Amino acid sequence: MDNTFSSFNPISRTLMGPGPSDVDPRILTALAKPTIGHLDPQFIELMDQVKQLLQYAFKTENALTMPISAPGSAGMEACFANLVEPNDKVIVCQNGVFGGRMAQNVIRCGGELILIEDEWGKPTDINKLADALKTHPDAKIVAFVHAETSTGVKNDAKALCALAKQYGCLTLVDAVTSLAGVELRVDEWQIDAIYSGTQKCLSCVPGLSPVSFSPAAIDKIKARKTPVQSWFLDMQLVMEYWGEGAKRAYHHTAPVNSIYALHEALVNLHNEGLEASWLRHQRCHEQLKNGLQSMGLSLVVEQDFRLPQLNTVYIPDGVDDAKVRSCLLNEFNLEIGAGLGVLAGKVWRIGLMGYGCNERNVDYCLNSLQAALDK
Repeated sequence: MDNTFSSFNPISRTLMGPGPSDVDPRILTALAKPTIGHLDPQFIELMDQVKQLLQYAFKTENALTMPISAPGSAGMEACFANLVEPNDKVIVCQNGVFGGRMAQNVIRCGGELILIEDEWGKPTDINKLADALKTHPDAKIVAFVHAETSTGVKNDAKALCALAKQYGCLTLVDAVTSLAGVELRVDEWQIDAIYSGTQKCLSCVPGLSPVSFSPAAIDKIKARKTPVQSWFLDMQLVMEYWGEGAKRAYHHTAPVNSIYALHEALVNLHNEGLEASWLRHQRCHEQLKNGLQSMGLSLVVEQDFRLPQLNTVYIPDGVDDAKVRSCLLNEFNLEIGAGLGVLAGKVWRIGLMGYGCNERNVDYCLNSLQAALDK
């Protein structure tokens, strides 16, 4: 074994897969600011600003809005671990990989899973949810993925939440890929618990999971008959650290420099404007779509429920999936994603997220992909 080591210097890539996305240089610079203590008054002030900026990004006034000190999967687990008690009936809508992860969380929390399945590449059928709610009037929660990263499908969060509320259910939503990329309105759409990730349309480094809980969700957490099965993710404990005012109870050592990065990402989003960010993602998607179609390639998802920031493209017959992606990575320093689950080997996933969502990247992706296919 070689015992001589030196600094690690990765080759710069253009990241156009399902995440992480390209990180804005301003955010990388923010990471290098001096580390301070996680109970330092300066850091407490920063926490308050991050909370306000996340409320802006989520379009919510929820007091419990904060970043979990771990990636989006931990945000998912925080929502389920706090809201699901043993024997609670939870309806999960699955039309891709990440709906399946939601279902696994229900089982691990001891809940009773009611699974609604739809074809990958298609949105959740609201009529199936209506039937499940009628069949299970004692259901407590409806959970679904807003932006299914494995397929590029956007589910109708507004309609699904409205239906769930008619039956008195809490709503739990995965917004890992949707936050800052497409329209998302937590309060207006009656979303009770939501989680996202920093490494997608926020253009930040991986490792944090923004979450938000409504007053109704907090009431459910406070009324629990059993302890939350995760100490680290117990929101009643975390609230004492991410609560109001300068006095905070120690819970864990926050990733200080990562919070600097998130703050910078959210300032960038605020300066651009949330609606402007949504429009930019749609505009670049149209450019990418037109270019792919001119190359004879087709998209998996129909236009009406297609995510602009995550584009699934059918691989042409006779083309070697892995060879094309390897060529793009090694010769063009361009990363695109492979298919997952039933779509593995059948599609590529091309991301247009955050800082990487720009006309220059779209042109580079199209030209590089054409060159790789020509080989």
